[in-house]
Amino acid sequence: MKFHHEDLEIWQLAMNLIPKAYKLFDRFPPEERFGLCSQGKRAVISVVLNIAEGSGRHSKKDFSNFINRSITSLHEVDTVLKVAVKLKYTTQEDYNFISPDIEKLYFKMIAFNKTLKSE
Repeated sequence: MKFHHEDLEIWQLAMNLIPKAYKLFDRFPPEERFGLCSQGKRAVISVVLNIAEGSGRHSKKDFSNFINRSITSLHEVDTVLKVAVKLKYTTQEDYNFISPDIEKLYFKMIAFNKTLKSE
């Protein structure tokens, strides 16, 4: 079964971000497995789950609220990675590798949300 949200570019971009982010999170030290690593994984999954859940809502206002949640989760992913660079759990180069994907998804979600609000 294929759902409507699977056709959305923002959902596809979010799905593609997951393995890249997990690869970086899995490099964190073992003592962070239940801390920063876990938080980052939950946040990156939250992005795609909120897009999916929002698309199943019966109003554009509800969908917009879920897109806002996705956007805040994406902020969280970005911040976890920046903290990881600061703590030397990952490198600036690794962050620079994933950052364009985060930025592209962010701006696409902002634009998509504006469309929802204007209709």
